[in-house]
Amino acid sequence: MRREGSPFTGASTVALKEAADHMTSARLHLVVLLVILTAAGSIYGAIGQIKANVGEDPFLFLRLLTTARAPLPSFVAFLGFLLPLVAIALGFDAVNGEYSRRTMSRILSQPIYRDALLAGKFLGGLIVIGICLVTLWLLVTGMGILTLGLPPSGEEILRGIAFLVASLAYAGVWLAVAVLFSTLFRSPATSALAALTLWLVLTLFWGMIGPLAASILAPVNPFDPATMVHQLEVSQAIGRISPNTLYGEAMQALLDPATRSLGLVFMSQLEGAVMGAPLPFGQSALLIWPQLSGLIAAMVLVYTIAYVAFQRQEVRA
Repeated sequence: MRREGSPFTGASTVALKEAADHMTSARLHLVVLLVILTAAGSIYGAIGQIKANVGEDPFLFLRLLTTARAPLPSFVAFLGFLLPLVAIALGFDAVNGEYSRRTMSRILSQPIYRDALLAGKFLGGLIVIGICLVTLWLLVTGMGILTLGLPPSGEEILRGIAFLVASLAYAGVWLAVAVLFSTLFRSPATSALAALTLWLVLTLFWGMIGPLAASILAPVNPFDPATMVHQLEVSQAIGRISPNTLYGEAMQALLDPATRSLGLVFMSQLEGAVMGAPLPFGQSALLIWPQLSGLIAAMVLVYTIAYVAFQRQEVRA
């Protein structure tokens, strides 16, 4: 049967309906409450640490996001750990939930293609995550202004906007993973468990798997120092398969302007560099461009696999 019109007609309607459903759901409220409480705790700890440096540090608002106070980690570390949970909570039953409620056939009997349905569900989740991130960032900025008595500089605002874009791309990867599993598995419980398992492997265990795989793929010859450098490069490349690693590196370069490199650096490459001097925002943006591109590419790739799987499914339940 020949298609008429754009396959994405109606995607915006589905996205807004999906976003409205998410915003009123109890599971989103619980997860966001957890994120806000942990973020408030880490920001409160960071404010106590950086108050002594007011007037000396030109990037106080960035320090709010990156300063840790034992036993609490920094705000960014919390976000890197909890953002995937928010995305998985929004997407684990995006497709199979319609099968469970026996509403898939009724939805697709309307003048709407599968393309628009899947795209709308993905965009709806992304809209909700975007709203939550902007709200959280404004909350942190407001707390900083109230407690430090200073407004953020233009450079800090630019880095904050880049932080939001990178965080949205990172969450988008995990939302696409959750939508993919909800397409592959008919049971919402199974798709949630599969997404959480992948998250645990790539977040907690990948740091151990990468060096182990590198030692097998690129063994070190004790009489050849170049093999040691090669093994480190292989280990770093394997580590960057994890979205958590890419996000961590992007945050390091964005929120610490003194960061000049995200890979191996030799002494010869540091000749003439002023150590500790902050990079301008444009240079930091160039530094994180591969990590940001990797996150966006991973999101598009995983969503495309989910799209192909959904197009080939039998939808009559």
